[in-house]
Amino acid sequence: MVGLLGATAGGLLLGVVGVLAAASVIAAVLRARMGARNPELIGNLVQRIGAWWAMVAVLAAVLALGETATLLLFLVLTWLSLREFLTISPTGRADHRTLVWLFFVVTPLHYWFVWEHWYGMFSVFIPVYAFLFLPVRAALAGRTEGFLRRAAAVQWAAMVCVYAVSHIPAVLQLPVAMEHGRHVAEGSAPGSGGEAGALLLLFLLLVVQGSDVFQYVWGKTLGRRPIAPSVSPNKTWEGFVGGVLTATALGAALSFLTPFPWWVAALFAFVSCLLGFGGGLVMSAIKRDRGIKDFGSLIPGHGGIMDRIDSLVFAAPVFFHLVRFFYA
Repeated sequence: MVGLLGATAGGLLLGVVGVLAAASVIAAVLRARMGARNPELIGNLVQRIGAWWAMVAVLAAVLALGETATLLLFLVLTWLSLREFLTISPTGRADHRTLVWLFFVVTPLHYWFVWEHWYGMFSVFIPVYAFLFLPVRAALAGRTEGFLRRAAAVQWAAMVCVYAVSHIPAVLQLPVAMEHGRHVAEGSAPGSGGEAGALLLLFLLLVVQGSDVFQYVWGKTLGRRPIAPSVSPNKTWEGFVGGVLTATALGAALSFLTPFPWWVAALFAFVSCLLGFGGGLVMSAIKRDRGIKDFGSLIPGHGGIMDRIDSLVFAAPVFFHLVRFFYA
């Protein structure tokens, strides 16, 4: 496997490490000064920063190992997010075989298409073939009670947890398509994504995850008017506008990671942040509907896998196809 971390990507990750180190120092100071007065808040902050250290370390490790390792990581994340999503879904014993197909056939096959750089099948396999097959398999079980609800939950799980998540590592392949043209790139060798792909992936991750952080900060400092109080009372207009604009500026500043001029990088960042906000809002609505606070507890201070990547699952597919359409 060919590693994806060159000097630029490595330097950027070192910069992220520097930010985390500063955050850890600030958290230690806050714990010493305010820990006794507000232990829950400070404890959650420390947990969140610790989880970010672990997530950055894992991402750096798989990028250093190459595209195949990165795809395997996101395959595992897909399985974990599927488990979280379906655990709260209205599926039952009659859907067991349908879920076996989704977990152990549809998902690995879809990721194989991504690994093969087979763009045509990667794009249509789940929205067309799996979309039609899964409800047929569910109908064969013979249970009609709640069928529409159960089938819709499985379809949503396939689209969000498999199809949308897989677009995140698929970003690694975009520079190959840009360099050689979309038709040539569709037959490019598995694992041929290089450092340029890693830089584009880091751009997407930093902008979308940065938008989440900036929206939180702006919301806590200036937030007054909630956007959808019955869905997510902590999301405010002030936090949304401040966070999206700040992350858009970050995208313009990080244009050196991309093959785009700064204004295109800013535009793609803006669109990605809007979609990221939409993803977080939709997932909050799902959690409210199911009466839960988080999708899981795997990531300390953050919740489950889907709690951490809810913004990316909406942003990544649109970012991927915008870049491929206009630049490949």
